[in-house]
Amino acid sequence: MQKVPEAGYPIEGLRISGLQRKLTLENLSFPLKLIASIRKAGAIVKRFQPDAVVGVGGYASGPLVYAATRKGVPGLLQEQNSYAGLTNKWLAKRVKKICVAYPGLEKYFPAQKLVFTGNPVRSDIQNLEKKKAEALQFYGFKPDKKVLLVIGGSLGARTLNEGIKGGLQALEQAGIQLIWQTGKFYYDKLVQELGEKPGENIRMQPFIKEMQLAYAAADVVVSRAGALSISELCLAAKPAVLVPSPNVAEDHQTKNAMTLVGVEAAVLVKDTEAPVKLVTEALALLKDEAKQEKLSRNISKLARPDAARQIAEEILKIIS
Repeated sequence: MQKVPEAGYPIEGLRISGLQRKLTLENLSFPLKLIASIRKAGAIVKRFQPDAVVGVGGYASGPLVYAATRKGVPGLLQEQNSYAGLTNKWLAKRVKKICVAYPGLEKYFPAQKLVFTGNPVRSDIQNLEKKKAEALQFYGFKPDKKVLLVIGGSLGARTLNEGIKGGLQALEQAGIQLIWQTGKFYYDKLVQELGEKPGENIRMQPFIKEMQLAYAAADVVVSRAGALSISELCLAAKPAVLVPSPNVAEDHQTKNAMTLVGVEAAVLVKDTEAPVKLVTEALALLKDEAKQEKLSRNISKLARPDAARQIAEEILKIIS
């Protein structure tokens, strides 16, 4: 509700929330919220008169895609994960096309509707080798030392932060240069504990604006396993240690990560083991250049640099 207007586009909200997978008071109000949201979505569709409707899997897209397709507007879904969410499974019969980012989603959707497009991600993280010298200079790093990039999303990831904090001495002793995106939620507390500059080779930030330079500088990346994070890693072709978040619907981050692990395109560390094993696994990978090359080669095969264009073309097809 903040970022979309900042980008110059109007936005309207619906009073809808996710369906909890256990009996809660919030679930009791879900049917009323759904009915109210479908009614409001119907009014938006009538006023806006769209040529197509696109749903990207969040619960907020459910009422709008339902209301639009009920009025005959052609619909398209984009499933970002390797495991289909409830909203997209509910809407699958109502739309003409479903753009997916992983193979094997025929088990959730009609096969004839599927188009393998990948997920749209920022285009400036391609051809990173050409940006490496600029990136090292930007961070004040030496070219003869390895760089570890840790990204936990804009809010941050507590487990990743704990794992890195506990392993700072080991990273320093190994001569590793660290770009550590803590998330704005955890940054101030970490500054109180460690200072603004925990070490000569550590760049600790609440948020990274210059992601293309962070990726370009990195030899190995530690990341959560959200759909868009993985799509960026594929495009950047970076060896990665993935720590799936357990706090997501149907544990889909673990399923995303296992898809990569299954084709030897990433290393997996469980969230419960990260405080102890994260830095150990990252250091082992930083020291093993042959494995880095193998992971980089395999993850790059999953990249879909033209995903946005392909999805746009599918939208134009269902309109025509």
